[in-house]
Amino acid sequence: MDKLSIAGLLIAIFAIYFGFIIDGGAISSLLELPAFIIVFGGTLGAVMLQSSQSQFFHAISLLKWLFVPPKYDIEQGIESIVLWAEKARESGFLSLEYIAKEENDFYVNKGLNLLVDGVEVENLRVSLELDLDLYREHNLRSAHVFESMGGYSPTIGIIGAVLGLIHAMSNLADPQLLGQGIATAFVATIYGVGFANLLYLPVANKIKAIVHEQTMYREMMTEGLIAIALAENPHAIENKLSAFRLEQ
Repeated sequence: MDKLSIAGLLIAIFAIYFGFIIDGGAISSLLELPAFIIVFGGTLGAVMLQSSQSQFFHAISLLKWLFVPPKYDIEQGIESIVLWAEKARESGFLSLEYIAKEENDFYVNKGLNLLVDGVEVENLRVSLELDLDLYREHNLRSAHVFESMGGYSPTIGIIGAVLGLIHAMSNLADPQLLGQGIATAFVATIYGVGFANLLYLPVANKIKAIVHEQTMYREMMTEGLIAIALAENPHAIENKLSAFRLEQ
């Protein structure tokens, strides 16, 4: 559970809520269903129009990372690489076959299996780096979905504001309808800017940060697996990979 994400979301919501209440506002005045439908529905429709189906649904599936992000332990990864290097030097690459079967990370699993199969070092590097590049690009495109929502939302909010004012101006003779139209106009603007800066853009940046963490971990594992393939000394491998500890 990512406590920082939960804390950040709660702090943002309560800061705005209490600031509004302290200033004498009523929270009910911010609850405008027409404004919500215009802003959220318009933003969602726009981003669905620009995205492929697979990209859009993959982005939705990554929302779980906000609260349960994948964990990559750099220290544990280095220890594993050193252990595998020692085992490979003692018993050969075939001794890593059982370890590969137990490895849950599909990327590392593939690297270990390539070692067991005796793939040449250059082919090992090319294969792993290609997988890493494609995986990173796939997830970054999904982060771009939320980034785009952060761009569309304020503009859709302005559209909602204009629609609210049009509604208000057409009911100048009826104070109740006039007030409702003006309220929708202002609340739509708040929804547009608020959703963008408190939800969509932070979500996009959070996903990017997790992808960066994944990438660094897997780059480290790639270097370690290649070092094993080159039969480098386990102690030398540990020294080489120690620079990645700065990423923790």
